[in-house]
Amino acid sequence: MTTTGRMTGRIPQSAFDGSRLRVILMLDLYDGAQEQFLDAYEHMSSMIASVPGHISDQLCQSIENPSQWLITSEWESAPPFLAWVNSEEHIETVRPLHSCVRDTRSMRYSVLREMRDGRPLTGQAAANLQAQARVGEGVARHALTFTVKPGTESKVAKHLAGYAAPEAALNDSTQLRRTSVFMHGNRVVRTIEVEGDLATALRHVADQPETQAAEEAINPYLEHARDLGDPGSMRVFFTRAALPAVHHVDRHGPRPAGLRRHALYYPAVEGRGEELARFLSRQDEAAADEPDGPVYSSTVFQRDNVVVRLIDATGDLDLDPLAALGIKGAGKAAELERLLDGAAVGVEGPLDSERNINRLLSHADMLPVTDRSTADS
Repeated sequence: MTTTGRMTGRIPQSAFDGSRLRVILMLDLYDGAQEQFLDAYEHMSSMIASVPGHISDQLCQSIENPSQWLITSEWESAPPFLAWVNSEEHIETVRPLHSCVRDTRSMRYSVLREMRDGRPLTGQAAANLQAQARVGEGVARHALTFTVKPGTESKVAKHLAGYAAPEAALNDSTQLRRTSVFMHGNRVVRTIEVEGDLATALRHVADQPETQAAEEAINPYLEHARDLGDPGSMRVFFTRAALPAVHHVDRHGPRPAGLRRHALYYPAVEGRGEELARFLSRQDEAAADEPDGPVYSSTVFQRDNVVVRLIDATGDLDLDPLAALGIKGAGKAAELERLLDGAAVGVEGPLDSERNINRLLSHADMLPVTDRSTADS
């Protein structure tokens, strides 16, 4: 069942369509680590069995290379998996695997078709399948978010804006399209757009000397310490910093010239982060139906109670603050007010006045630090 309106070619990415999710984890084990790995997998599987939304998992070993393994799991939908994989519980659950595994690669797919006895499922049996194939440019999106010590924001911004951009072309099939960094107070958000394989691009960026120098420069200012020389410490940091893209929408038609990129920060009421992300996704779908509106494209990122909306828009946001904030239609301001922690963005009182709407836009609009694009993106 679709939960964010009709799925069209304008929506190449969504975690909110209600379809089942298949997660594939490819692993390469260290020599002699198989028994330890099997024990760790059994422990992990028993823990995951009680996670809401988890259906099943399966462990497979390659018939060609005994060090190569595959774990597949099935979930009721994407949101419960994303909530679990970005949780502290997940960090502790998979920790025993780290000493066994040389390399991993994770892939996530929504289930589009399922065949039984040579025929596709139909009717109620197919209700939790993806309604139709999504159409896009082959671009994957991801973000990281972390906080720095109060008072160090300007130093961090200087380091993140000043380092040389990594090589855009990784290979014939993977290329960095765009990287953007924004700040809201002491919170940093770094977004990345990749044509091709996201995991390959993230590793490429992390391995570049320019990136490593920038990470070293900002390390003393992080609120949560990490050890750059310890792979385990870095793995935990990136797990905690992950801010997944949960919805993306583009308007039909050619990309207008002169678009400006903005990021808006929406701290949710405790426990309402997913609901707020769904709300903004629905509003952006409605905005995509208005060819003369200011918002051309939008990506919603969400983790726990942190929601960030990255938009490419024409003109200044304050020319149409309701559209810029993602509020379309009567009663939507009240719905946003119910989900948003207004005090965290400096807004008190109902969002039914022009003054409060403009105040919210002013506080939610994040400070741009850097925005780098390849020539053809």
